[in-house]
Parts: sequence; structure tokens; C-alpha cells
Amino acid sequence: MISNHLLFRLASGEVFGPNQPIALKLLGSQRSIQALEGVAMELEDSLFPLLREVSIGIDPYEVFQDAEWALLIGAKPRGPGMERAALLDINGQIFSEQGKALNAVASRNVKVIVVGNPCNTNALICLKNAPNIPAKNFHALTRLDENRAKWQLALKAGVFYDKVSDVTIWGNHSTTQVPDFLNAKIDGLPVKEVVKDTKWLEEEFTEKVQKRGGVLIQKWGRSSAASTAVSILDAIRSLVTPTPEGDWFSSGVYTTGNPYRIAKDIVFSMPCRSKGDGDYELVKDVIFDDYLWSRIKKTEAELLAEKKCVAHLTGEGIAVCDLPGDTMLPGEM
Repeated sequence: MISNHLLFRLASGEVFGPNQPIALKLLGSQRSIQALEGVAMELEDSLFPLLREVSIGIDPYEVFQDAEWALLIGAKPRGPGMERAALLDINGQIFSEQGKALNAVASRNVKVIVVGNPCNTNALICLKNAPNIPAKNFHALTRLDENRAKWQLALKAGVFYDKVSDVTIWGNHSTTQVPDFLNAKIDGLPVKEVVKDTKWLEEEFTEKVQKRGGVLIQKWGRSSAASTAVSILDAIRSLVTPTPEGDWFSSGVYTTGNPYRIAKDIVFSMPCRSKGDGDYELVKDVIFDDYLWSRIKKTEAELLAEKKCVAHLTGEGIAVCDLPGDTMLPGEM
């Protein structure tokens, strides 16, 4: 469903611009091959001027050949009674194989956006299995969380969302994520100067963003699709368009070399800026207080625990899994 919302907008040229031809390569499974054929037919029949090719396949070593962007959307959902560690292992194997395929045949500067959950740890597995591709090129999608945070702040302040800037989602795409209102701005002013209700910011706002996906599932009966597709487009656009002065965007990226004292060797959502060349740099001019830092350490601990669960898939030894036994896997949002 995410792909169905995404593909036609990619083909339209709205992300990469009116002068950039596009070839779409669709990777599916044996089970989904007929659906892929149908989607490819619809894309061809839409006569997008920039769409030069639509190809489909079930072998990532064929589909990823020379790819410049890889959007890894598919992942197995958790079934009734399935332990979190088991699902981490199942999905981890998918992204391990996709990482190996990208490493073998994709462009050496391919940009990879991991959407399939738990996306942070899946991105880590993927990059660890693609040593010939810069680790910096791998992203876990936390843009939907950023968009949700912007909407909540705009609603509270009585402004439209384009007045909200400098919003960061720190950490994991899970219910431990940290929507940062300390550094965010509304119409150029610090959020805390516009929204003076600190209790609302620390409790209701934070929880609404963290649990928005779960509430949507309860209301809609299924997880986000259209808004996820929009956030993928936003994430790509933020990398291929220069970041406006004084603003930034959130993305789950590799932490080695980060300036924030966050643990190395995990994929952690942090504030980024881009010059528009597909690359990014981490924002240095951010501030922390005790509340923000304590929340960051909690989501960091969760990602470190997930990393131990998939050590056998990242080449770092034997998996030792000690995840809390709650009912929601990080990313089931």
C-alpha cells in the first residue's frame, strides 16, 4: 500500500525535478509478482514524461543493478504470539540479504532509505552487510514522526505547519522516540516561548507523537500508508534539495562520528542538513537539557539492546537478546 501511494508520485517528477528521467525497478516476491506486473502496467499507461523504464523482479541482485536510490519498504509484520526477538531475526535476515545485494551490484554511492520496521536496526543490518557502500548513505525513516510532531505543535499554537521548523526526532522509530520541542521553533521563536504549557509539551505532545501510529491502527484498522509514502518523498526531497537556512530535518543515520555523545555504531535519528547533493551533515548548534538528555538515553538503550539481538546478522558475534516483554515491537506504529 505504501508503494502504491509512492510510485506514481516518484514517476511524476515531483521529487527529483522536471528534468530528471527515472527508471523504476520494483522488487517483490514470487507471491507478489502478479501484483507487480499490474502496478508496472498502470505506471506505463500513465504516460509520465520522465518515466523511461519500469522493470520488476524477485532477485535483488538483478533489481538493484546500478541503483542510485534504494527504498526498502517491505518487512514482515509480527503475528500473534510472535516474540520480538524472533521478528527482529526474520526481518534482519531480509535486510542482511538486501545489504549484500546492494553491496554487490548497486551504484557505489547509492542512497538507501529503510522503511520496513524496526527500521533503525534493519538499516544497521543492511549497512553492515554492505561494506563497500559508505555507511553514511543509509537512512532509517523517521520523517513521518517529524511530520507528526510538526502537526501537533502547529495545532497547539494555532498556526499552519509551515511555521514550524527545527524539529528533531531523536533515536528509535518506536514509542521511545524523542520529539524535541526544546530546539524547535514556531514562526522563528523557540517553541517554549510560544507554547508555555511545559506539562503539555513533556506529556501530551510527546506521547501523541510516540503513539500516533498505534492510535491510527486502532482507528483505521491498518498502519499508515499514504502518510508514510509522503514522508518518504519528504525524506528524499530533503536530501536532494538544499536545506533552508536555519532549518533542518530528521533522519535515522549511522552514529559513528556524531557530535552529541550518542553511542557509536547504531542507527539513530538526529538533526541533519543537506546541500542538495544527496549527502548531509549533522547539525551542531543544538542544545540539551536534563529532560531531553534523559529521554535520549532511554531510546539509545533500546537501540543498543536491539543491536545485541542481531549481532549474528551484523558480523559481530552471537546474538544475546534481552528486550523488554511489552506488546509493541519498535516500529509497529
